[in-house]
Amino acid sequence: MSSSVASQALATRAGQFFQLTKPRVVSLIVFTAVIGMLLATPGMVPPQILLAATAGIALVAGAAAAINCLVEQKIDSRMRRTEWRPLPRGELTSLETVVFAGLVGGFGLWLLVHYVNALTMWLTLATFVGYAVVYTVILKPLTPQNIVIGGASGAMPPVLGWAAVTGDVSTEALLLFLIIFAWTPPHFWSLALYRTEDYARAGVPMLPVTHGKDYTRLQVLLYTLILFSVSLLPYAIRMSGWLYLGAAVLLGLVYIGYAVRIYTAYSDRLARRCFRYSILYLAVLFAALLVDHYLAF
Repeated sequence: MSSSVASQALATRAGQFFQLTKPRVVSLIVFTAVIGMLLATPGMVPPQILLAATAGIALVAGAAAAINCLVEQKIDSRMRRTEWRPLPRGELTSLETVVFAGLVGGFGLWLLVHYVNALTMWLTLATFVGYAVVYTVILKPLTPQNIVIGGASGAMPPVLGWAAVTGDVSTEALLLFLIIFAWTPPHFWSLALYRTEDYARAGVPMLPVTHGKDYTRLQVLLYTLILFSVSLLPYAIRMSGWLYLGAAVLLGLVYIGYAVRIYTAYSDRLARRCFRYSILYLAVLFAALLVDHYLAF
């Protein structure tokens, strides 16, 4: 085998393991964790903490995603959205996935405990267990409220970031958690609405499968209204100023507009647009909170 062919094979193999980590999901996790770090201090985060915490949280999140792919490989093989993943295609084995997740996650936890602090390591480990075990193994196959309950794990990254810098968990950190916790149901249920057949075929009890699309559309609207209210709390407790408040109101009204249209004039195309907007919404909302934070100082 020539060196060029060997290099290409190695790159392909590395790409397969990389896909196990769900890089798009992890990128949003890392983004909100970094925002949590930056909001935790009026000055600059020490470079060692910033780098080690970011790397550690990213690695553990990637390991949790790999375990999720392992547990759900049969489900993934039945869904158009996920049938391309390495495990359903037979490109990686279950043993390779377990070893990969163990090495990556273990190294991430080691970074956190040695270069950040023990609290962040334990909170990150708890988040790993919450997503990879409680959500993936227990909640997702058993209850249509899987997204609501399991959303606690997905809402933890800014808390991890905050703890990495301060060594504790404050009211402000919990408020960041609450925003993502409220955001999670309408975000995922808009996806589930236009992927209902996929979830039904895979036997996953997502809300539109168990309770129908009409009920799910109502829940999307109600949770979006809850999210709008929660998003105003940073201003209410003086964690932010007018810039964030303006951004939260504008972003929230657009999101409510999508939710109202989903409830009154549903189409798969609209649900898809709402799902994509929800990702932009969260990113811009947290970015606005960060800009407001530094302008205040």
